[in-house]
Amino acid sequence: MARNDQNTEKERGQTNGFPEEKVVLRKEVSLIDCVALTAGTIVGSGIFISPKGVLQNSGQSVGISLLIWVICGVLSVMGALSYAELGTTFIKSGGDFTFLNEGFTPLLGFLRLWTSMLAVRTGAWTVLSITSAKYMLAPFFYGCMDHPIIVERLLAACVLSVVFYVNCASVTWSRRVQVVFSVAKYIAIFIIIISGLVVIFQGHTENFSNAFSSSEDADFTKLPLAIYSSLFAYAGWQYLPQITEEIKNPARILPLGMVISMSIVSTVYILTNVAYFAVLTPSEILSSNAVAVDFAQRVLGSFWWLIPIGVSISCIGAINGGLFSSSRMLFVASREGHLPKIAAMIHIKRYSPLPAAAVMLPICLLMLTSDNVYALLNFLSFSRWAFIALSVAIIPYHRWKYPDHHRSFTIPVIIPVLFSFCALFVVIMSLYSAPFDCGVGLAITIAGIPIYLLGVRWQNKPDWMIHSSRKSTVFLQKLLFVIPQEEKTC
Repeated sequence: MARNDQNTEKERGQTNGFPEEKVVLRKEVSLIDCVALTAGTIVGSGIFISPKGVLQNSGQSVGISLLIWVICGVLSVMGALSYAELGTTFIKSGGDFTFLNEGFTPLLGFLRLWTSMLAVRTGAWTVLSITSAKYMLAPFFYGCMDHPIIVERLLAACVLSVVFYVNCASVTWSRRVQVVFSVAKYIAIFIIIISGLVVIFQGHTENFSNAFSSSEDADFTKLPLAIYSSLFAYAGWQYLPQITEEIKNPARILPLGMVISMSIVSTVYILTNVAYFAVLTPSEILSSNAVAVDFAQRVLGSFWWLIPIGVSISCIGAINGGLFSSSRMLFVASREGHLPKIAAMIHIKRYSPLPAAAVMLPICLLMLTSDNVYALLNFLSFSRWAFIALSVAIIPYHRWKYPDHHRSFTIPVIIPVLFSFCALFVVIMSLYSAPFDCGVGLAITIAGIPIYLLGVRWQNKPDWMIHSSRKSTVFLQKLLFVIPQEEKTC
């Protein structure tokens, strides 16, 4: 009789479609996944585009340009180490949102979430999808980068839709895609590096003679803009702490993954720029609309199309890595009451944070219909660096306020202090170089305050609003086949 009862219960479970295991985000992210996520997300389109901006604003000097890439690499390593300590101090996922929410005030955490959803993350993915489509089409438009805009945007929409589907459908798929695409993009970069080194070994070093000389019309007051261009290429090291709860042994793997990733990225970026200068003169780089493509056409001959495809793959990998981590920020924000409850739910069979990942796709697709996405990104770069500076400043503040708090990984306090000052310098630099853009960005950021007061702080909402919210949540649960996680992971 007992056996029949057990069989009946098992059949009911199968009929209802519920899995026997608890529905949670599993701790499956390994060290390889962490390196692929960080190193693969950082390397998007920046290294293929930013060299022109760095050279243009560094007095057109090869030596100063390379020096800026080194300095920004060191600065990025400092930021990554700071985020590694933050990620092991606050053991929740969510990254910046969690740090600001728990380290300072929930309002700052919400404003970081607000700007990220509105443009910082979604806008970046949209631009990356456009860049991916542009380079994907390049082999079919040999000799120029001009092609029908409608084709480019439709292809970008397809890229976004596929990446979002993968992240909604399976955590395992998105992790494997990240590893595969990271390997593919680094193969493309290594082709550039090796080709450039071959040219150097053949004795073509004329572009490095008088490396620190500059053009007569050089304006060194633009050096901050060169730093900004380089930092844009290094952006992405702050994503890993957003998935802390899914890392197998975060106390060890998170810092180690950060160190390995930044070592790889910094080395690769410097060598790639050396390769560019070995083949192209400064004037050729400045007149180029696609430095990597011009390099490939000069060195690889009929195989030049490998590099545009590599750039396209690189952009797709950056979108995938950014979405994988950012969806966890939305998941945690919903769990903390900063977003509707549906965003903190997990698919009962696929164990993916489906609502948190899917909610940003319509925003990205809407951005594809306008060219203003580039302006929106410029507007909010100011707030992004301000929030990064505030996040890193939590380290000395938290050590002072909670000296007995257990920290499995610590760095010398001078590192976060120096980085915070440097990040503030970037903010001031933005104010100096683009005061209008910063003003608009500040206005967009402040616009999130009334939304926070109404949506988060206002607890005594009327019964009709609570009832409508519950009905909507239940409807979406049935539609998406999701439930709240059944076990805490932090």
